[in-house]
Amino acid sequence: MRPTPLPPKWGFLCRLPICAFALAVLLTGCANGDFNEIRPSLVKDDIHDWIGPAALAGSTKLPSSFELTDDERTLRDLAYPLIEPPYNRHQWYSVAGEYGLLAYARHGTIDATAYWTHLEESEVRSPLARYARLTDDVRNDITRLPQFFETAARVADIDAKRRKSLAYVSELTPGEREDALRRVSENAAIVALVRRNLIARTAGYRYALERLVIATPAAQAAEVDREIHHLQARIAYYRTHSAPIGAREQSLASVR
Repeated sequence: MRPTPLPPKWGFLCRLPICAFALAVLLTGCANGDFNEIRPSLVKDDIHDWIGPAALAGSTKLPSSFELTDDERTLRDLAYPLIEPPYNRHQWYSVAGEYGLLAYARHGTIDATAYWTHLEESEVRSPLARYARLTDDVRNDITRLPQFFETAARVADIDAKRRKSLAYVSELTPGEREDALRRVSENAAIVALVRRNLIARTAGYRYALERLVIATPAAQAAEVDREIHHLQARIAYYRTHSAPIGAREQSLASVR
């Protein structure tokens, strides 16, 4: 069954936060500062806290009300560039995406052809520039994977200890127990969301390369193909191997 569209006035109201945000950005100057990074004045420590609830969207689970640990916040910060479509980086509206105000932030189906559409429509002096852009985007994802999955491993390790410790916490209330378990589920959902996005992104890169090869064949296609295979191999590795997490902390269960 197709969802019933919102009445025009409600559709307009739903867009008001984004419009207001965009207006604020325009009034304060361009959202991107030096080196096309988001201006520090527009960034807050909790800028990516929305990723947890977004990762749970569509499930029956609710997000936790507990404060985020440093690693949990870092996990969300590192997840965002792997959720955001590569072609949305460094746009004037990029900061709206950082705050979760754009559609892709809400965990929908990813169109594998979208990357090619944006790449094809980009204005370039030479078709080789599209090969270069595709190569850079794939390599950027490869570079981001280790830090994300190392953080994810630390978070998962602490969450396992959190579960074990619940049995040893004095006067634990049902609400505290539920909140702790919700945070564990929330963290796991973020990692699962990134994994799904990585698979979809790789499919988009492959689709774009195939279109480039038939539209503007070039020797650079072989290099791009190698990088995509490298990305696929790293994704597969982190699906079956845990990243190193250094010294493991003890849980309450292990010291009793």
